[in-house]
Amino acid sequence: MHSTDDLSIADYRALAEIRFQIRHFLHFSEQAAREEGLVPQQHQLLLALKGLPAGRKATISELAERLQLRHHSTVELIDRLVERGLIKRLRDEADQRRVLIHLTSQGEQVLQKLSLLHRHELQLAGPAFVRALAALLADDTDTADVSQDGTNGLQKHAEE
Repeated sequence: MHSTDDLSIADYRALAEIRFQIRHFLHFSEQAAREEGLVPQQHQLLLALKGLPAGRKATISELAERLQLRHHSTVELIDRLVERGLIKRLRDEADQRRVLIHLTSQGEQVLQKLSLLHRHELQLAGPAFVRALAALLADDTDTADVSQDGTNGLQKHAEE
């Protein structure tokens, strides 16, 4: 077992594989958004809006935080999505000073189409990501190597 300051070649391979899987998914996501006529951050805003945790209000500040963007950048994204008819601004009934962002029915349709594509891609690519993550989080990283045949060293070690 390795100390927390020690990295094995298996750790580096697992980290590299995780990075590859993330980049692969992000590339897919960016292409899917562009095919729908959106820039990737517009798709991300739609998803952040629909997927806000329960009890959270869809304010510009909240969306900026969820997207890790500056306030003015989020406003620009919102402006473009409003122009396209995918979202709308409404005053908060509880506090008329606050503006809340809502998906339109057209926005819901675009987001659903993209989300179905993303879920399918994750169903295909997810197992490789999970294997790489499991290899990295394994206690015995010497046996947690990720292999090309769809197994990992932990599984091989357990079978021995």
